[in-house]
Amino acid sequence: MLRRTVMMAIPALVVAAAWPATAAPGASDDQLALMLRSRVEAPALGGECRVVETPATWDPKQTAAIVCDMWDLHHCLNAVRREVDMAPRMERVLQSLRARGALIIHAPSGCMDAYKDHPARKRAMAVPKSKSLPKDIGQWCRQIPPEERGAYPVDQSDGGEDDDPAEHAHWAARLASSGREPRAPWKSQTDLLTIDAGKDLISDDGVEIWSALEDRGIRNVILMGVHLNMCVLGRPFGLRQMAKNGKNVVLMRDLTDTMYNPARAPFVSHFTGTDRMIEHVERFVCPSITSDQVLGGHPFRYATDRRPRVVFLIGEDEYKTETTLPPFAAKWLGKDFAVRFVFDKADDKHTFTGAGALREADVLVVSVRRRALPTAQLDLVRRHVALGKAVVGIRTACHAFALSGKTKPPEGHAVWNDWDPEVLGGHYTGHRNPGIPVAIARASGAGGHPVLSGVDVAALVGRGSLYKVSPLATSTTPLLLGAIPGQPTEPVAWTNLTAAGGRVVFTSLGHVDDFAEPAFQRFLRNAITWAAGREVPEKVEPSSLDPISFPK
Repeated sequence: MLRRTVMMAIPALVVAAAWPATAAPGASDDQLALMLRSRVEAPALGGECRVVETPATWDPKQTAAIVCDMWDLHHCLNAVRREVDMAPRMERVLQSLRARGALIIHAPSGCMDAYKDHPARKRAMAVPKSKSLPKDIGQWCRQIPPEERGAYPVDQSDGGEDDDPAEHAHWAARLASSGREPRAPWKSQTDLLTIDAGKDLISDDGVEIWSALEDRGIRNVILMGVHLNMCVLGRPFGLRQMAKNGKNVVLMRDLTDTMYNPARAPFVSHFTGTDRMIEHVERFVCPSITSDQVLGGHPFRYATDRRPRVVFLIGEDEYKTETTLPPFAAKWLGKDFAVRFVFDKADDKHTFTGAGALREADVLVVSVRRRALPTAQLDLVRRHVALGKAVVGIRTACHAFALSGKTKPPEGHAVWNDWDPEVLGGHYTGHRNPGIPVAIARASGAGGHPVLSGVDVAALVGRGSLYKVSPLATSTTPLLLGAIPGQPTEPVAWTNLTAAGGRVVFTSLGHVDDFAEPAFQRFLRNAITWAAGREVPEKVEPSSLDPISFPK
């Protein structure tokens, strides 16, 4: 009854969907066509990783989905709200997987008493114990060797509750008055998820679950549920145990959540904390997938995750933005934005890995130089602009999709020669006297523009050569001007509106040394905020980049 009261209080979360979904594939589909996303360390990126997407085809009959700790109630009220929001999508995924022959294992830890007479629980208990049990498979696993190379991405030492304190106190009192232990109120799995009495298993025991996987010849495991930084990773049936013991395990990254309090390091939003945990898993533990790979449509998005989606498209060889933009974003965008990076491939500079992220982008940040994209990828850029979405361009972005001279694009690739005048509003024709520092000044009439809010223009110096970009389109508003001795002044930053009404900011700044200047960092943060249609704050607090120790 208490869980239903919570649901009634937040009905919008139950029915809200971030994206329309297409019909689920039919039960006749005998294979799961997946795209496994992982992160590979790239020394050339200064400690950052490149995203790698690997197609995989899984036999559903050799696949299990483990639902981790989707309890009926939780001590964190916001965690309950997010679970209620996510569960209907998870139910659809489980229905589809079950219909295609996958094994569904419900693992609401500590709740086995509620299911002692349930056929799915009895079925799990009846499985013969495996004769090849991995060492410590019945135990929590708090770290595996690959994780020793990295820092833990969030501070969860306070338990991770992100409730409003007054609301949390009221919630704890309600739990207590209903006879629940406020710190551990769960008694069963949420009834928003169906347990098929004739097919599914119920267990929270690592030995039982491993034995069931071995008994059925299951090689592939999909983990979903809560909470990623605790139970999903660490339980005896969690990601770490599955990965270290040889299963083809993946995290369904859009159907998970973290216990993370934004008041703790790295001082980012709750959902950015979850993103950083997912990145940690993809780098050190196992790949991830999304629910749309089973259902079609688009990935699930929490109703309360209202962050603008910012996608950085990076592919240039001169200014090292592949090493400067990721730490910039980590420092300045974590509180208010969802961030994805799309890099050109190490062995094919004209092709980008993970370009599908552009479909969800609200702001596209371009740092690309003379790339002819695969036609389908350039079509995603064109679609973004045609939809009136925002663009921020850095340095070589003015000649991002045009090749030099009479160079022809590779077969199956395309260029956008008029990208600069059509989208950015510029007129790039080369450089003025390379090697001379560029003096920067505020353009006439630009003093009150939000993009310059809090920017110490006097501290800005262009370390890269001054671009020849005049004349600008009449739709532009110059913000900053650059000058070198003996040459005409040129705009070095301006805004524009595309024909579809999308906000654009371009700057020819972006040399690796420019990023060391706080004024440039503030300018770029402002540019992304303004382009996204958000109010530019007078003061912006950075996120923490300090490493965090693994939880004990």
